[in-house]
Amino acid sequence: MKQYKKLVSPYCFWLFVLTIVPMLLIAFYAFTAKGTEITTFRFTLDNFFRFIDPIFLSVLMRSFVLGILTTLICLLIGYPIAYMISKCQERTQTLLILLITIPTWINLLMRTYAWMSILSNNGLINHALQALGFAKVHMMYTDFSVVIGMVYNFLPFMILPIHTSLTNMDKSLTEASMDLGASRVQTFFKITFRLSLSGVLTGVTMVFLPAISAFVIPKMLGGGQYSLIGNFIEQQFITVGNWHFGSAVSLVLAIIVIALMALIYKAEKRTNMSNEDEEGGSRRNGKRKKIRKSSLH
Repeated sequence: MKQYKKLVSPYCFWLFVLTIVPMLLIAFYAFTAKGTEITTFRFTLDNFFRFIDPIFLSVLMRSFVLGILTTLICLLIGYPIAYMISKCQERTQTLLILLITIPTWINLLMRTYAWMSILSNNGLINHALQALGFAKVHMMYTDFSVVIGMVYNFLPFMILPIHTSLTNMDKSLTEASMDLGASRVQTFFKITFRLSLSGVLTGVTMVFLPAISAFVIPKMLGGGQYSLIGNFIEQQFITVGNWHFGSAVSLVLAIIVIALMALIYKAEKRTNMSNEDEEGGSRRNGKRKKIRKSSLH
């Protein structure tokens, strides 16, 4: 294994340059402010005390509300799709997964521009409504358009991990559940859904974390009126020019994201442990059932 260490060193170097160094700079700016004529920077915690500003708190609350709403919608749509795909043949599954991932190959800006042309006052939906005799519906620059854009862009990240969990699940467990007298609904909730919780948690992580920090989609579909935490950080760096407060917000957001990932990881670990115990119990019960049937015959 020693000969492979030299191959890893370039990746470690670029990881340090592109990840560690920027995080250190963000931490430096977060705990400093512009200095005087003598010192360039001075240490301060004022950047973090500004978090009690009602404007910032409202932006943070809106970001989490829209992030949770986006995650729930993606879960409600993504789980049935992943479940139906997992029931198809292997070749069909590959084709369907390819169709789901193809939109992610297109640039995010292009996909968002497409939704602008669909949801605008002169877009495809309003043209269809007018053709049917209905009045125009204002959809652009609202929470609805922002959520639609985020659900469309993040939905594949919910479907793929759930589909992976469902396809890797031991199919004999559902058969054993049915043999033991459970209905289809009971089998789904007690076996299928519980064994796919690891994929659900992974999907929730992959959707919620980028949703609360997104800034391109809210800026374009929200028209700048629906500022989220990502837009707030962008404004501090580019428009306002206050790198210190922007770095403090970025650092706090990074800590929140790391904490959420740690909690989800613990929940996923507990779920996997409980699933392993249930799998063992289901297999034992299935074997007992088969033994009883064979003894009766």
